[in-house]
Amino acid sequence: MTIEKKAYRAAIVHSIADPAEVVVEASYEYFEDGLMVVENGKITAVGHTRDLLGSLASDVEVVTYTDALITAGFIDTHIHLPQTGMVGSYGEQLLDWLNTYVFPVERQFADPGHAAEVSDIFIKELLRNGTTTALVFGSRHKESVDAFFTAAEKLNLRMIAGKVMMDRNAPDYLVDTAESSYVDSKALIERWHGKGRLHYAVTPRFAPTSTPEQLTLAGQLLTEYPDLYMQTHISENLKEVEWVKALFPERKNYLDVYDHFKLLGERSVFAHGVHLCDQECERLAETGSAIAFCPTSNFFLGSGLFNLPMAERHKVNVGLGTDVGGGTSFSILQTLNEAYKVMQLQGAKLSPFKSLYLATLGGARALRLEDKIGNLHEGTEADFVVLDFNATPLLSYRMKQATSIEEKLFVLMTLGDDRTVSETYSAGVLVHKR
Repeated sequence: MTIEKKAYRAAIVHSIADPAEVVVEASYEYFEDGLMVVENGKITAVGHTRDLLGSLASDVEVVTYTDALITAGFIDTHIHLPQTGMVGSYGEQLLDWLNTYVFPVERQFADPGHAAEVSDIFIKELLRNGTTTALVFGSRHKESVDAFFTAAEKLNLRMIAGKVMMDRNAPDYLVDTAESSYVDSKALIERWHGKGRLHYAVTPRFAPTSTPEQLTLAGQLLTEYPDLYMQTHISENLKEVEWVKALFPERKNYLDVYDHFKLLGERSVFAHGVHLCDQECERLAETGSAIAFCPTSNFFLGSGLFNLPMAERHKVNVGLGTDVGGGTSFSILQTLNEAYKVMQLQGAKLSPFKSLYLATLGGARALRLEDKIGNLHEGTEADFVVLDFNATPLLSYRMKQATSIEEKLFVLMTLGDDRTVSETYSAGVLVHKR
C-alpha cells in the first residue's frame, strides 16, 4: 500500500470536551505554532511544531499556513437538501412556510437530473463553508437520496441522509404511503448504508405528516438495522406542538409520540426542540438521543429561542444545525453568530469554546462519531478546515487587535463566513480551496 504522508503547520485548536462538563481550560487544546501529521487519511500526530518537526522524515511535505487557524471540520446536524433552491424565502411561520415554499420545491426531486444538479450545488456549499459532515433530509423521493449519496461518495465524505417519510397532511403530489416509505427506505439502506463513509437515517418528517402506521414501520427499520440513524423534527413551533396534541391526544407530550413508536435511541437526532419541557429532556438523556440546535431558522421563522442551559442541565447531547432552507446560511460560523444572540436574549452566555464544541465535537457526539471526527486526536479521520484570518479587510484588521485564542475564535464566529474558509479537507484530501 502506498503511504501518503503530509504535515500541516499553522495555529491549531480543537475541542476535546464539553465546557459545560469540565473547566474551560480543559475543554480544548491549542498550539500557537502547531503541526498536524496526516497519513493515509488519518491524523497520526498533532502538537507543537517544536516537538514534532524534528521527527518527520526528510521527504514529508510540510504545508505551512500563515495568519490561519486549523480546526476540525464542521458538523451540521440538521439541514435539508431540497430546500437549497428556496433558502431565504420571505415572511411565513413554520406551517404556512412549508405549504407555500417547501413542498413545491421538494416536488421537483422526483426528477433524477434535478436531484443530481442540486446535490452538486449543495455539497459544494457545504464544503465552501467548512462543513465536512452533515445529517441531511432528502425529499420523499428515493432519487434525492441516491443523487446525494452518489455525489458524496465521489469525494469520500462522511455523510448521513435519508428519504423523508410523509404519508398525510401534505399535498397529494408529495405523500408516500406507510408501506412504500418502508420499502423505499429499505432499498436505500441496502444500497448505501455503510458504503464507504456513508450512513442512512430513517427520516419521518415530523409527527403530523406521518400516520401511526408509518411511524410503526419507521421503528421497525431501526429494529432491523440497529446501527441506523433516525432524524426528525420536534417542538419547533407552538402551533405545531398544539397540532401534535390534537393528532395524538393519548400521548403525554410531543416526544412521547416518538418514544411510543420506538424512535428514540443513541443515533436519534431531533431538530429544534425549542419548546421542550424538563420531562422530555430527561427522556432524551436517558435514551442517548440528541437535539440539533438551529438558531438561524428559529429566528427566521419566529419559532422561539432554544434553551441550551436546560439541555445541558439534563446532559442531553446537542449539536448545531444550519437548517437550510429555514436557516438562512450554510455557514456554521454565521450559525454560531446567531446562537450567541439566542443565548444573550435569554440572559445566558455562549463562550467561544462552547461554540467550537457545538460546531465540531458536540456534533460528533450527537452522531456517535467522536471516535472518527469532530476533533484532531491521533487516529481520527483527517477532516479539517483552514480558516483565514485575512479573509476580509475588516476581519484582518480586527484580528490584529485580538490577543488570545478565545478572542480570535469569537471574532471568527461573529465576522466570519464562507470567505473565511480557505481550505477544506476530507480524509486528508483537499475537497475545497477558496
